Amino acid sequence: MIAQARRLVARGYREIVLTGVDITGYASGDLRLGALVKHLLKEIPALARLRLSSIDSVEADRDLLDALANEPRLMPHLHLSLQHGDDLILKRMKRRHTAASAITFCAQVRRLRPDVAFGADFIAGFPTETEDMFARSLDLVDECALTQLHVFPFSARPGTPAARMPQLDRVIVKERAQRLREKGEAALARHLDREIGARRAVLTERGGVGHTEQFMPVRLASPIEPGRILDLTMAAHDGRQLLAA
Repeated sequence: MIAQARRLVARGYREIVLTGVDITGYASGDLRLGALVKHLLKEIPALARLRLSSIDSVEADRDLLDALANEPRLMPHLHLSLQHGDDLILKRMKRRHTAASAITFCAQVRRLRPDVAFGADFIAGFPTETEDMFARSLDLVDECALTQLHVFPFSARPGTPAARMPQLDRVIVKERAQRLREKGEAALARHLDREIGARRAVLTERGGVGHTEQFMPVRLASPIEPGRILDLTMAAHDGRQLLAA
């Protein structure tokens, strides 16, 4: 992995993303994800940015939290595999976290890295989900101060335990997914409002766009060659992306 990352940096890549099905479950001997992050950043000083894909908050180890607190090249953006805001539904999903533990984790990381932004995955319409249970997912968006949601309407996979549970009407599933998406759009718009006037380090990409350290998409004022990190002022937004001055 180190060798591959070195080759990418040598080819001009400014940012590398560690990704996988369950990256917080990574282990190689005594090396877990947090130690791997520290090792990559130490061994490749020319790497400008290291980013993580979706993580499971209950598996975040002490080294990972330490890296978030003390390593500015580890980007202040975490996408959490939350899935739901109701503890009984989480149990039926066989998730290991609770809503309270997710809230505690976000608060802990914010104390360590105040500029962090959080995204999350959610499933709407899981079997047995009541309106009150669904409302707890809406509440969790606010309680964790999430800024970007990936929302999925539940779809039964044959042969799984969830497929044998009492299913919700598809109209209800789609309606709840839409309400959760609207909640996410409103949360993103509020976050973008707060970004106006801020100076952000933007990594430029093809097509006249880029991303801030918090993974906020930015439309550049004019096309700039990809692979540059520029200090830009955020002038406005269109509800989905920031517009640089």
